[in-house]
Amino acid sequence: MKNIIVTVEQSENNYSACIEILLGCIATGKTLGELKRNMSEAVESHIELSREHGDYIHPDFDGEYQLVFRFDTECLLTHYKGIITNSALERLTGINQRQLQLSGFLFRQRRGGRSGKSRHRNRKTGRRCGNF
Repeated sequence: MKNIIVTVEQSENNYSACIEILLGCIATGKTLGELKRNMSEAVESHIELSREHGDYIHPDFDGEYQLVFRFDTECLLTHYKGIITNSALERLTGINQRQLQLSGFLFRQRRGGRSGKSRHRNRKTGRRCGNF
């Protein structure tokens, strides 16, 4: 069974997701559960329509596959704020609380203004915590 990575992001009032290897396949939802349902339906519809029109479909979709939802760092920290403390995140990820707070703060800044070091730290945080 192939794992298909779904990238999840969060806006002010909903979640959105896309699959890089299935261009044009996106979904949104007010909750994570709704997003997951909507993305599953979107993938099925997208593949069905692509087959009907003879469009290219990535080989990972030929057999059985499962969707693996991966949060970007900002979405992950926002989702767990109030549910899990920074102290608990520190124990789970090995990233100290100051770096976790800084990661969340940096995402609220303009994306273009971050240094290479902070971008690396945010990607590292996302890799350690972002698979669901």
